[in-house]
Amino acid sequence: MKVTGRAAARARRTGFGMARPMQRPASRVAARRLTAPQARGKLTPMHLGVPREIAPGEQRVALVPETVAKLVRGGMQVLVEHGAGDAAFHPDEAYEAAGATIVPTAPALYAAADVIVKVQRPLVRPDIAIDELSLLRPGATLVAVLQPLVYPELVQRLDERGVMAFSLDAIPRIARAQAMDVLSSMSTVAGYRAMLIAAASLPRFFPLLMTAAGTVTPARVFVIGAGVAGLQAIATAKRLGAVVQAFDTRPAVREQVQSLGATFVEVELGAHDTETAGGYAKELSEDAHRREMEVIAERVRDADVVITTALVPGKRAPLLITADTVAQMKPGSVIVDLAGEFGGNCELSKPGDVVIASGVTIHAPLNLPASMPVHASQMFSRNVAAFLALIVKDGALAPDFEDPIVKDSLVTRVPQPAG
Repeated sequence: MKVTGRAAARARRTGFGMARPMQRPASRVAARRLTAPQARGKLTPMHLGVPREIAPGEQRVALVPETVAKLVRGGMQVLVEHGAGDAAFHPDEAYEAAGATIVPTAPALYAAADVIVKVQRPLVRPDIAIDELSLLRPGATLVAVLQPLVYPELVQRLDERGVMAFSLDAIPRIARAQAMDVLSSMSTVAGYRAMLIAAASLPRFFPLLMTAAGTVTPARVFVIGAGVAGLQAIATAKRLGAVVQAFDTRPAVREQVQSLGATFVEVELGAHDTETAGGYAKELSEDAHRREMEVIAERVRDADVVITTALVPGKRAPLLITADTVAQMKPGSVIVDLAGEFGGNCELSKPGDVVIASGVTIHAPLNLPASMPVHASQMFSRNVAAFLALIVKDGALAPDFEDPIVKDSLVTRVPQPAG
C-alpha cells in the first residue's frame, strides 16, 4: 500500500455543512431494497454505492437519478442508501425508476459496494453510531472530496484500511478534466449564493432606480478574487444592477472580469509570480502583500458590498480586510467571506456565523453549495460520472495510473497482485 506523492496538488475545499434530512418511515421501504448479502448475490461484478451524506448540514448527494440512469445503461449496478437523495429532492422512487437498487442501511451499502462515491470525506459520527471509515471494506475504492492536504490523518487511515481513494478536489486543471472539475462546479454555486446573501442583507437597492421620489443610485460591489466563485459573484451582481469592481493578483483574469461588465482593479505587484501552474493564486511576498492591502482597503471603504474568495491551496486564507478597514466602511455595508472555513479573508469573520461590527454585517458561511442541493447535486453528479468514465472500462474498475488525471487525484493505492 502506498500514498502517492502528487495526490493533493490542487486540494481546496468544497465541503461545508447544513442539516441532516429526516429518514422516511420504514414502512415505505420498497420490496426491492436489499440487505448486503442479498445485494451481493444478485449484482454484477461492478457495485457502485451512493451512501447518504452524514456531515452535519450536508444536503447534497453524490449521484442524482439522471446520472444513475446513464451509469446503469453503461453496465454498472448502482446501489443507493435509503433516503440518500431526500434532502436534494430526489426520493428513493426516482432512483428505482432510474434502475438503481435501494439498500436500507449504510452498513449494508458499504458491504455490498466495490466503489463508493460521496460528496464529503468519510466521517465518524458517534451521535448517530456511524463510522464511515470502518464501514469501508479493504480492497474497496472511494471517490469523494477528501482534501488530503487539510486532512492528512484521513489519508493515513485510508491507507491502513487498504482502500484505494481518489480525491476529486485534486483533479488537475487541464482541458480534458473540465467535465470532472467539482471545485469549479461548487464554486459556481458558492459565488452565486454569496451575492444573494449580500443582497438580502444590504439595507438598500442593488440597481439604479428612477422613481417619483427621485433617483436611487446603484450599490457598489467589490469582489476580491476572480476565480470561478468570484466571477459568478460578479455576474450575479451585474444581473442585480450593481456597479462592480474586482481585484485578483493574477493579471490573466482581467479580461474575464471585464467581459462580465466589471472594472478590474490594478495593483502593481512587481515581478512576483502570482499564479501556479494549475491556475491558482500563489502566496505573495511581504512587500507585494502590503501594496495589495493598501489598494484593497481603499476600495473596501467605498463599497456597499464586499465578497472575498481568496484562498491559497494548503495554507491559511490570506488576511485581506483588517478590523481597522471594517471600522472605516459605511454603516449598513455587507461583507460575505467565502474563505471563512480556512481562517477568513476578513479579520472579524467567524466561520459559520454572522458578525456585526461598526455597523457592517460580516457573513462567513460554510458549505454554500449544500444550501442549493438540487443544482449543486446535479453538477457534482455529472462531474463524478465523467471521472468514473475515465477509471471504469467495460463495467470494471480499470484506472490508468499513468494518466495525469488519475495520477494527481489518486490518494492511496492498493497494490496489484504479483504475476
